[in-house]
Amino acid sequence: MFENFLRFVGNTISDKAMDYTDFFEKMKGATLLKGMYRFFSGEEERKKWEKIVFETFPNYRDYAEIFAFDWLGRIFASNYKDEKILIMEPGTGEVLSAPMSIEEFHDNLIPENPQDSLAANFFNEWYEKNNHYVLKHNECVGYIIPLFLNGDDNVDNLEISDMEVYWEIMMPLIHL
Repeated sequence: MFENFLRFVGNTISDKAMDYTDFFEKMKGATLLKGMYRFFSGEEERKKWEKIVFETFPNYRDYAEIFAFDWLGRIFASNYKDEKILIMEPGTGEVLSAPMSIEEFHDNLIPENPQDSLAANFFNEWYEKNNHYVLKHNECVGYIIPLFLNGDDNVDNLEISDMEVYWEIMMPLIHL
């Protein structure tokens, strides 16, 4: 399990019998792909983010568990009910879903289509424009004017933000 993902991100863990628990334990706190994809550093950080995410998107509180986040501050969660991946997007105010398991998301979608899963082309454009800046664990690249308030979906409408501050600013705007 997770071999394709680990190969794609250049990780040298070679445990073919790795289950979900082992995978998340080994990935704890990892920053991958120049900051494009990151894992929570532990249970305390994950619980803090569950509180923030489910306050913003309360309909998902009782049946989803968050596991990772990306450069745009989007939080990835697993839906308990129907094994879907949920993508909570603070910049659009939406929750998207992908009908796949955590393993399929990591082993198939991310390596085979990083554009759809992580907005890789947009990241690369931003990364080049920002002199190869690698985001710190607590940073994201947020929209200056959110897309749900008619902001432009381009690199000129992006800025580096503390991720918690970005979510706290977006939360009341999403609820307008």
